[in-house]
Amino acid sequence: MNVNELNSVALAMVANGKGILAADESSPTIKKRFDSIGAESTEENRRRYREMLFTSEGVADYIGGVILFDETIRQSTSDGVLFSQYLSDLGMIPGIKVDTGAKALAGFPGETVTEGLDGLRDRLAEYSGLGAKFAKWRAVIHIGNGIPSEYGLSANAHALARYAALCQEAGIVPIVEPEVLMDGDHSIERCEEVTAAALDVVFAEQRAHNVALEGIVLKPNMVISGTDASSRAGPEEVAEATLRCLNAHVPAEVAGIAFLSGGQSAEEATEHLGLMNQAGDLPWELSFSYGRALQAPALAAWQGEEANFAAGQRALFKRAKLNSLAHLGRYEVAMESAA
Repeated sequence: MNVNELNSVALAMVANGKGILAADESSPTIKKRFDSIGAESTEENRRRYREMLFTSEGVADYIGGVILFDETIRQSTSDGVLFSQYLSDLGMIPGIKVDTGAKALAGFPGETVTEGLDGLRDRLAEYSGLGAKFAKWRAVIHIGNGIPSEYGLSANAHALARYAALCQEAGIVPIVEPEVLMDGDHSIERCEEVTAAALDVVFAEQRAHNVALEGIVLKPNMVISGTDASSRAGPEEVAEATLRCLNAHVPAEVAGIAFLSGGQSAEEATEHLGLMNQAGDLPWELSFSYGRALQAPALAAWQGEEANFAAGQRALFKRAKLNSLAHLGRYEVAMESAA
């Protein structure tokens, strides 16, 4: 796949008010989600839950891509259609999480590096055969006393670049996700400082590895106060700081930016996105790639009960539509009660 084709796929995921549904929770993570509603995390329950999300009527109008987990990309609808095929037929591009998780970075207490490069070229070829058109790799950056270190940022940026280069070699669009965690009591100013440093080293490594920036989607955190901060910044300040950071540190040729929600509530993540898209012209599509902030209301409505299947779908539809409006700069908080 050439750069124009990569760019075309990347834009299809995030243009025209569309965003990305992150449904790539690992088995331990989705077990925690199911535990919260008292549902058993069996393979069939996981399949049925994902089917509920993917078959929600009208959601394809607002979702341009769906990130799948290894188990999910091999599963099918109740009618026997592979999920990847079902999504493609509706215009929702299927993708795949390919990293194997963040592990402790030896010699650097409190920091992690994401693993999964070994054998990735062969795995990408297999996933391409299963219908994946894009992939995702998440680097996890902690803010704490003396961290992140320069080396911690560099190690994660290097892995993200190697992954992205392998993806493009395979004709797959890489989602590049350097997540500065909300965990901690840090200020929004500290988050902006660390996010800026992370983005600088990420793009230096992308260029060093000859990654075509027109053929990637960046999945960053928003610039936001730590969860335990004594005084947390308001929505307008979050939007202003995030745009300032992105404009200064993200190259204009990047096809699109799709934010992670990172522990924000569903409503917070939508409001912040909407404010940013009301700020005026931007060099890239500014969209969403939410997991919990799209799924949490659907999960709560479903409760693991077949009788609530349609209610779960309506909850997802509402969040997808509101985030699409936020992407287009047309979201207002009052829509939450009206929708």
